[in-house]
Amino acid sequence: MAIIEVDGLVKRYGEHTAVDGVGFAVEQGEIFGILGPNGAGKTTTVECVEGLRTPDGGTVRVCGLDPQRDDGDLRQLLGAQLQESELPDKLKVGEAMELYSSFYRDPVDWRELLRTLNLTEKRNTQFRRLSGGQKQRLSIALALVGDPKVAVLDELTTGLDPQARRDTWDLIEAVRDRGVTILLVTHFMEEAERLCDRLAVIDSGRVVAVDTPAGLVSRVDDRQRVRFRPSAPLDHAVLTALPEVTSVERAGSRLVVTGTGDLLLAVTAVLARHRVTAAELRVEQASLDDAFVTLTGRPFDS
Repeated sequence: MAIIEVDGLVKRYGEHTAVDGVGFAVEQGEIFGILGPNGAGKTTTVECVEGLRTPDGGTVRVCGLDPQRDDGDLRQLLGAQLQESELPDKLKVGEAMELYSSFYRDPVDWRELLRTLNLTEKRNTQFRRLSGGQKQRLSIALALVGDPKVAVLDELTTGLDPQARRDTWDLIEAVRDRGVTILLVTHFMEEAERLCDRLAVIDSGRVVAVDTPAGLVSRVDDRQRVRFRPSAPLDHAVLTALPEVTSVERAGSRLVVTGTGDLLLAVTAVLARHRVTAAELRVEQASLDDAFVTLTGRPFDS
């Protein structure tokens, strides 16, 4: 059942159309990503979903509610972590959690939420003294304190170091496991591939594709390449005879085997039968970056 429905969404700023007919549906319990470069219209789209901006066209429904007409009811069901948000420098973590908790009819125990997000020791720490990763975790806690059915997370890990980013990904997967539907805005390919069940690729204010990460990649090229240096001479025919293999080429001392399906398993099984070891083995396949280039006709960061 769709818990978020966006159909023909349009948002203009003067002569500029930031969102031009965007449409997608988010199923209950999934992590749905909105992927695109900076300026693509991602944040404007989710701000319309949250009720922070008024659309110029189209419809938005969240849990069956209109974000503009039913904003009071929606605030009880939706939690949001904004792309840019600040708290007063001297406000303490515990004070912020207690304040936000008071906004909701049936909040969760914010002390337990701090424990879940490893912030208990920072309960009496002022906002200005938190690290970037701690501020991000606090923003997630504030988005979840109302026990929402839906959480909107906008550029969740921008500015975090690689380890903090991966720790945050673990947290988001744990949140989804609690039954929260997540709408995730990102421009990090690795983040999208790691977290999202499905993705809407947005470019220049329009949705160019909606699919699973693997589905988007398969639209580009579902072939794989296994590259290795055989420990002993090997007749190419034993590889080309495999149904998974489409071609075998030699690149210096290495073989490059191209194919589909369980290519790696098929190749390594044949090598084992012929007592050949695959040194410097590497598997290559199309990436989400490749899919974006194919779908939009330009590099992701352009």
